[in-house]
Amino acid sequence: MTVELSLHQRRRAPSQAELEGIPWLGLLQPRERERAVAELVVSQAVPGDHICRVGRPVTYWFGVVDGLLKMSSDSAQGTTMTFTGLPPGGWFGEGTALKHEPYRYNVLALRRSVVAGLPLQTFDWLLDHSIGFNRFVMGQLNERLAQFIAAREIDRLNDPDLRVARNLAALFNPALFPGVGQVLRITQQELAYLVGLSRQRVNEALNTLEQRGAIRVEYGGLRVLDLPRLRMDVLGDG
Repeated sequence: MTVELSLHQRRRAPSQAELEGIPWLGLLQPRERERAVAELVVSQAVPGDHICRVGRPVTYWFGVVDGLLKMSSDSAQGTTMTFTGLPPGGWFGEGTALKHEPYRYNVLALRRSVVAGLPLQTFDWLLDHSIGFNRFVMGQLNERLAQFIAAREIDRLNDPDLRVARNLAALFNPALFPGVGQVLRITQQELAYLVGLSRQRVNEALNTLEQRGAIRVEYGGLRVLDLPRLRMDVLGDG
């Protein structure tokens, strides 16, 4: 009988290429970077793996090296609210790590993903010793606040095309997800999971957005052509 290892048990040291994809490492002083690199771990998540669960204690600050995760919460009525997708370059959970409180949301892998973790004690040490790290975390918190305000607005939208547009714009946020660039590797089914629509309806919305010049659908993903338009008025006349 084969016993499947947990995400934590599958952890290993990151490769040099994986380290180069971590945006905040370059902001550290040599001594700070040396400690962070020594403590960082990565693990291969498979679809359905939970990186965080509601009520579990925080042990790591997490980031996405490769792949796609979903952050969500389940209500007492059994409905699921998706807060955001987490594409490459995104680090998340800094608020929970700062407060040392249990998670109030779930994060699970939508596809095979490489997830990095910085132990909580090292996260705390960097906050105490690194100005560059503090600035990065402050920027994350500021962007995250704006992201969740926008997510609440999106949740109230009745126009499916606009829901898809605003969700895509959030995934192309260069401050939160610097690893995405101009091309987001995502399937229509994965986007449907994040937006809360059927794959067929997402396909219709993507066709509309492409016709209006905001995106281009490419093999295996989407290329953003006009991010401000995607964020604000892609369905308007301007």
